[in-house]
Amino acid sequence: MKNNLIQKYNVPGPRYTSYPTVPYWEESKFSYDQWVTSFRQSFAESNASEGISLYIHLPFCESLCTFCGCNKRITKNHNVEHPYISALLKEWKIYCSLLGEKPRIKEIHLGGGTPTFFAIKHLEDLINGLMSYAIKAPGYEFSFEGHPNNTTREQLQKLYDLGFRRVSFGIQDYSPVVQKAIHREQPFHNVAKVTFWAREIGYTSIGHDIIFGLPFQQLEDIVDTIEKTKSLKPDRLAFYSYAHTPWIKGNGQRGFKEEDIPKDREKRLLYEIGKTLLERYQYHEIGMDHFAVTEDALYTSFTNGNLHRNFMGYSASKTQLMIGLGVSSISDSWYGFAQNAKNLEDYYQLLEWNILPVTKGHILNSEDLIVRRHILNLMCQFQTSWNEDTLYLQEMPEILVRLKEMEQDGLVVLSPDSITVTTAGKAFVRNICMAFDLHLQRKAPNTQLFSMTI
Repeated sequence: MKNNLIQKYNVPGPRYTSYPTVPYWEESKFSYDQWVTSFRQSFAESNASEGISLYIHLPFCESLCTFCGCNKRITKNHNVEHPYISALLKEWKIYCSLLGEKPRIKEIHLGGGTPTFFAIKHLEDLINGLMSYAIKAPGYEFSFEGHPNNTTREQLQKLYDLGFRRVSFGIQDYSPVVQKAIHREQPFHNVAKVTFWAREIGYTSIGHDIIFGLPFQQLEDIVDTIEKTKSLKPDRLAFYSYAHTPWIKGNGQRGFKEEDIPKDREKRLLYEIGKTLLERYQYHEIGMDHFAVTEDALYTSFTNGNLHRNFMGYSASKTQLMIGLGVSSISDSWYGFAQNAKNLEDYYQLLEWNILPVTKGHILNSEDLIVRRHILNLMCQFQTSWNEDTLYLQEMPEILVRLKEMEQDGLVVLSPDSITVTTAGKAFVRNICMAFDLHLQRKAPNTQLFSMTI
């Protein structure tokens, strides 16, 4: 039966880091002034009570990892660092001039690209420059992504001194065959070294990212990777499904053949075996694709019902306003989304004109806001309800019809005013969310926009 479900539900679908998803943004109705009004409103409502989040995109990498679909610039020329840091700080200064009072920073996350591409001095200049216009909110959390091959102890120490307490390292898989295929060759001892350094320095949450479904990946590779991971005892794990999206320009995923990639039942088995091992080693499933030990803040947030999800992924605390700095970064005011220029030269040019480098976005209408709440509930708590008028949609009868078949398949439990995802249904949470996605239901894409859900 389970194999039949995998074949049935393995369709292209969003990962729902936002709703509406980016392909359904109404760009023709979006304007720069609307975005400024949107984030100002959100800032006024939330800065004093919860603070704001900053996502900072650092796009440079010295080599191309062929599994990656992120926006990046491949170069070994480290002279690019200083101009980029200067541009980030100029963008932040423009935002701060529009906010009217000092923002309280609850979260900073350095993503990429490769944040540890940058020299210690430039990372220090970045954080000090950001904080010169802001203050730290109570319980703030600063985090960054590190590449095991180039993260130094000095970088870890400096970022710790600047307030960072969480770091995640991209592992993907320890198989030499898989590593060669994805152009990410990093020996286990490099990962062990940076993990031990981070723990000795005092980081309170160390994460490892693992991917299943990579080219040439076998069941024994997943087992070996998780056994090695267990020996290092990271506090949280992202156990992602490989998103094969070769149609996206420049993501490097045409470096191997379709037949090299595990699919359907074969791919799902990699996840099921991996999940079984993680649970055996006392990692608890949290939301979609994430696991944590009981002592980690992500687990506490999940059990308390405070888990949040945005373009940075899952977060232990909610902020209504998330500002994205850097090329291609996406900002979220709750009422609207705005994406920066994807091309580095365009990003620089807009800042030269002293305007925010926003090139597209979407302002949410009242329906969008309700659907967004339901999808966020499902992704973070595996349940949602519409027992309040403010959460009821006119299309709810049609949504329930779409969910009925999933109920018959044992994926959800329905009541007149709520839905709960079953244990079996957690593997299909993206499909469940799609039943609520009114943009997707009204206008199915003519070409494949999303990766497969399984």
